[in-house]
Amino acid sequence: MRSAIHYHQDAGVLKYVNPKIGTYGVSPDDNGGMIPSVSVPFGMTRWTPQTRENYISQVPYHDADGFIHGFQATHQPAIWMGELGQVVLTPGWTREVKPLFEQRAFTFRKEDEVSTPYVYEVTLDADTEGDHDWDLTEDTAGEGPVPGGAGSASDDVRNGANGRVRKRSAPVGNFTRQVQVAMSASAHTSHLRFDFEETEDSQSEELVQPYVSIQVTRQNWTGQVQIDPKENEISGSNPQRQDYRLGPDKPASFRGYFVSRFSEPFASYGTSLGGNISEGTTSASGELLGAYVKFHENTSRVEVRTAVSFVSVEQARKNLDTESPDNSSVEDTIESAKSAWLEKLGRVTIEGVNSTDKEHDPRTIWYTGLFHALQYPSDFSEPTGNDANCVRTFYSGYTDNVHESNDSYYQSWSIWDTYRAEHSLLTIFAPERVNGMMRSLLQIFDWSGRLPMWANMVETNIMIATNADAVLANAISRGFRSFDLQKAWKAVRKDAFEPPDNDTELLYYDREPDTSYEARAGLTSYMDHGWVDNDGWSESGSRTLDYAFNDAACAVVARAVGELDEAAALERRAGNYATIWDAETQFMCARNANGTWANDTWGWTEGDKWVYTFDVLHDADGLAALFDGGRRGMKKKLDEHFDGGHNMHSNEPSHHVPYLYSLIGYPSAAAERIRGLAWDNYNATSAGLSGNEDLGQMSAWYVFSALGFYPVNPASDEYVVGTPFFEKVTLRLSAGVATGGEVGVAGGRERTLVIEAPGATAKPYVKGLTIDEIVSASVIMFEMSGTPTAWGEDGEL
Repeated sequence: MRSAIHYHQDAGVLKYVNPKIGTYGVSPDDNGGMIPSVSVPFGMTRWTPQTRENYISQVPYHDADGFIHGFQATHQPAIWMGELGQVVLTPGWTREVKPLFEQRAFTFRKEDEVSTPYVYEVTLDADTEGDHDWDLTEDTAGEGPVPGGAGSASDDVRNGANGRVRKRSAPVGNFTRQVQVAMSASAHTSHLRFDFEETEDSQSEELVQPYVSIQVTRQNWTGQVQIDPKENEISGSNPQRQDYRLGPDKPASFRGYFVSRFSEPFASYGTSLGGNISEGTTSASGELLGAYVKFHENTSRVEVRTAVSFVSVEQARKNLDTESPDNSSVEDTIESAKSAWLEKLGRVTIEGVNSTDKEHDPRTIWYTGLFHALQYPSDFSEPTGNDANCVRTFYSGYTDNVHESNDSYYQSWSIWDTYRAEHSLLTIFAPERVNGMMRSLLQIFDWSGRLPMWANMVETNIMIATNADAVLANAISRGFRSFDLQKAWKAVRKDAFEPPDNDTELLYYDREPDTSYEARAGLTSYMDHGWVDNDGWSESGSRTLDYAFNDAACAVVARAVGELDEAAALERRAGNYATIWDAETQFMCARNANGTWANDTWGWTEGDKWVYTFDVLHDADGLAALFDGGRRGMKKKLDEHFDGGHNMHSNEPSHHVPYLYSLIGYPSAAAERIRGLAWDNYNATSAGLSGNEDLGQMSAWYVFSALGFYPVNPASDEYVVGTPFFEKVTLRLSAGVATGGEVGVAGGRERTLVIEAPGATAKPYVKGLTIDEIVSASVIMFEMSGTPTAWGEDGEL
């Protein structure tokens, strides 16, 4: 592939980012669930090459696939969530238009892919023959293992799409006719460049018109499309929302809208329904809907700019004119996206790195981790003008209506995952957005009467607990208060004291369809006797432990508004984790309504009794006191947990566990476990994440751990010491990082923080530490040792 070298000039630290990390896995659970997408930080829409049709448990790209079927605008936030409002563009250079997924497959060479945060490049074989990958479509999978997002109480929905394991390759030789693709994007708009080239090996004398086709909808979803030859535009809408069975909100008028504008005049055009082509038609509606435009035979380059909106076609056109006007080039879009990512990642300089091969370069893992973490949650607001401070407009699925605001509106809230470290990371690396994110949470509370659990346009009720309580407490603890604190207290107080509708009638199992807002299912029994009854609610052991932590987080919000008595009551209730401690077995165990112990394999959310025995993020001392032998007994159990192979870093409940060693006085043991976990679970290849990224949480663990500390209790402002991976990291912190996101106030300027750990590449153990408050400090100095030390044996590091 003849890559456009000038695309990559002045890329700085972005040379270390590999967006293909997390794009490979033999099942949905050991797949990072990521895609080699291009967008900007927190962009509403990500654009990705499409190698398969996505649905719940499958994303649109997999690094094992050997064919590209198009280039997709996606809003699927995670592998176990659904797509909504997507659109796919595909070039073609054949006599007949090929609108179907399996027909429009292109062979490509993996070595020809260039994937960066700001541009994706690939060369496609224009002469690829035959149908390919029908079994990778949504239609053949029947929407996947959880149609509409709904699961059953008894089946494990996490075993993959019909148990299939796929790895595909295609015979690849020299291309005689090829399409060179360059794709970049902004928050709502993509810019694609298709170069149609005949190579020196081509002996074809036949002139064939190049074309671009657009897939508007899939099977079972009725879309609309319009072609405007005078304006060189195709526009349309797609109502698909794959999580339609989940949660109480039914946004009947939801649609994803798009406008595509082409650089070349149309020679001909038409629409398609399934495989049926209607040449010359300018509008159509239906299922498996598409449109296409052909260009004159001598056309060698076509550029297409596509804007997406959740508001209307008119707003999509406004997004296009704002972000990618007619006089803009692909190079302009690339430079804009590059600058946006450099503004974030370019603030960090890493020195003193372990010498290793390219597949394990810790700089690539770290910078890619930060790249992943700064994509979520997504800003779903859209501009009404060219001014960066203009009024924003957005569609809300909660009200099924369009709103305007001076604020951004954030969606894609995977809070059971991200409350652990992702939101702490955002307070350091994106402080200017944190207050707006909290205001979005409270806006959702205004509309729905509940804070979100897992929101994907609307509430899905996936996972458990009211961990938005901790996200608000996290912001408050770190000085972010430019949102309505009284409303925050009202929201978390409702979480803590008001059970969900039909609490005693529903199991509230994972992916139970058509339920009301789940909030704290089982709160009725939790408030009555301190635990969630296993014989009344699913996942009762995990709920009990998480609700105790949620109570601690609610207490932080209560104190912030002066509700000291209620804060004290919630802090006492935060000790309820002890109600499911089985002193005889030395494990946490779910309990029935009459107080008897349940089977020790029951009652857990994506984990077991081992990891949930350590699920007390807010009170390590209190947890240690439960063990026979206190801290020593807890260390013994931690050793058994890790040495016995029980720790599953691929899922979030395990992420804080190695840091508990530090909190109970064994930091050298923490250092050993942390470095082992980093080595075993992360690398710089497409298989570089051992589990789902889950909207930045997997990467947030690595980003923090490499710096040498981690937020074990994310409802507080404390970090726990681990083991830095680099000898020196210089962070140029954004304005507002130490002043709650506010600039123009005392202390609100940019500041530089240097984290030094001489010898860290070879010495894993901390021997000493000098630090002030992290966001106010100028230097954090670790003194490292090659052998275990006595430093920190008093605990609480």
